[in-house]
Amino acid sequence: MSRVALAFDLGGTDLRAALVDETGALLAFASLPTEARAGPQAVVEQIVALAAEVRAQVPNAAPVGIGIGAAGPLDPKAGIVIAPPTLFGWRDVPLGQILQDRFDLPVKLENDANAAAIGEWRHGAGRGTSSLVFVTISTGIGGGVIADGRIFHGRRGLAAEIGHMTITDHSERCFCGGIGCFEAVASGSALGTKATSITRLGDGSALRALSRDGDVTGRHVIEAARNGDQTALRLVAEEGRWLGIGFTNLLHLYSPDMIVMGGGISSGFDLLESTICATISDRAMSVYRDVPIVPAELGNHAGLIGAASLVLRA
Repeated sequence: MSRVALAFDLGGTDLRAALVDETGALLAFASLPTEARAGPQAVVEQIVALAAEVRAQVPNAAPVGIGIGAAGPLDPKAGIVIAPPTLFGWRDVPLGQILQDRFDLPVKLENDANAAAIGEWRHGAGRGTSSLVFVTISTGIGGGVIADGRIFHGRRGLAAEIGHMTITDHSERCFCGGIGCFEAVASGSALGTKATSITRLGDGSALRALSRDGDVTGRHVIEAARNGDQTALRLVAEEGRWLGIGFTNLLHLYSPDMIVMGGGISSGFDLLESTICATISDRAMSVYRDVPIVPAELGNHAGLIGAASLVLRA
């Protein structure tokens, strides 16, 4: 059997675990809801339990180390989770050392978006490139930057907070507290909020029908647009324009070989692509216009595969 790593993806909603081999293949997988409000110790016990579950699925596998992608901000070099807003009571938690002591294995800690970027670079859409920007468009907007064959960390691993570029002076206040953030106008949450605001309970619209008269989500907008709903198509066109503006900034900042788009809204990549590319063509300097914008290949497993590769390719 090839070398394998134990990988975790720690988010505020779900905790996911896998055994991953050197080719990026998942040999075992398990997940459960994160006890996000119970504090670090409770989550560590969940990690231990999930590790036992995935190892039982492949009993002859002997992990050579642990890779974990976690919600930031965090310091990957020190192995410290600093203060993630989605994990209650986590402040300067030395998660790397805690897991090393519990498992007696080397541990690599990385920001979850960076881990996904590494996964797509090494085993997904970005194979063969030396530089890429991975952007995940979901509840929020996150991402990671591979620059000249390595992840770009910046001070304390806090670089490339893609969702918090200021791209307009008009928007709702972002979750981070700022105004005009990329995330505030182009995330899945922002798309859903716009759709909810222009529809009404019981109005008979396709969007409200899909949401069962609840709040409309970005996924509902994508689904309605795919079915030809005109309101949803207008929203998708606006979403594509905002993504194109944000991606233009990323092209100018990082000059990548490609931009890889992941996250829940990437399920509508085929609907968004033409507007994204038209916006880039209109706004980017000519030397950046031929950079491909492509959908992610690894789906929800990108972070696990990337985290494992931190150990397997160390």
